[in-house]
Amino acid sequence: MDKLISIDLVICTYNNAGLLDRVLNKIAQQQVPANVKWTVLVVNNNCTDETSAVVEQYINSQSIPQLSMIVEPKQGLNHARLCGIQNTIGDWIAFVDDDCMLDVNWVAEAAKFAAMYPDCGAFGGKVILDWETPPPAYVLKYGYSFAQQDHGMEIMQPTCLVGAGLIISRKAILETNWINQQFLSDRVGKKLVSGGDVEIVLRIRSAGYAIWYNPACKLLHYIPKRRTEHQYLVNINYGLGISQLMGDSLTWNNSYQRLILESIYSTFTATVDIWKQAVRVKMKRGYMEAAEIPIVWGFILGKWTGIFSLIRMDQQQRQILIGSAKLVNSH
Repeated sequence: MDKLISIDLVICTYNNAGLLDRVLNKIAQQQVPANVKWTVLVVNNNCTDETSAVVEQYINSQSIPQLSMIVEPKQGLNHARLCGIQNTIGDWIAFVDDDCMLDVNWVAEAAKFAAMYPDCGAFGGKVILDWETPPPAYVLKYGYSFAQQDHGMEIMQPTCLVGAGLIISRKAILETNWINQQFLSDRVGKKLVSGGDVEIVLRIRSAGYAIWYNPACKLLHYIPKRRTEHQYLVNINYGLGISQLMGDSLTWNNSYQRLILESIYSTFTATVDIWKQAVRVKMKRGYMEAAEIPIVWGFILGKWTGIFSLIRMDQQQRQILIGSAKLVNSH
């Protein structure tokens, strides 16, 4: 890897100072080759806790080269990510969540991969869940709810990537026009809405760029006990259901009417299936635990909500949304 690689780590944070301290401590331990130019930008999304003090401590210690902080007054992860992109200049942008502990060679491995695949649009690594306390057994079935990502030990091209540790090409994200218009919401304060990272990846793929999985980029995603509570899983899956419906709309290549009909059919089928499964569970003949029924139903209800939102949507807005990320092969 002789070519200079420039990569900016963008950490969007909202009132999570304790974990942010741990995240920055891991970043301070990074072993990065001299031919990698890297910076770290913390986007303070209206934090009211000790976030500023934590970041200032690391800036003053100079333990992280080129560390800075900026305040983004518009609440929400999309706004914070946009702020991060607009206030960095590297060829690659890495979204490091404020609860993700990077492996000591994470930046080096990311830069190495970027040098090997300079034309890719985005890539991500292995995301290992780090539980504060061992969760109930059924929770382990829903790793996707916590951005778990493990496609094995080989480099490969997946169909999607999680937002935790997502590395994107600046050239690719600018080409998608995501900077000027975002369709799907993402975390706003403590609200469990999601979909922003899904949209970013879909739109990068729609521009014809390949996305990759690189297992050498390993990180631990810390999951506090409160996020393993049953109601949290129900709520997050509700948001994921909405996200999936809207994501499907972005890549739809047929009529609006066909989208609605097929979405209603598939969601109705899923509704019937989970109702049958609930009956089996009650009769102690099902393969699910009783606690899983509301979680799956939360996802289905999210899809129903997405369908009705699409129906009620202003026609002009709907025309812009549907098919805006049709997949092409130009790169």
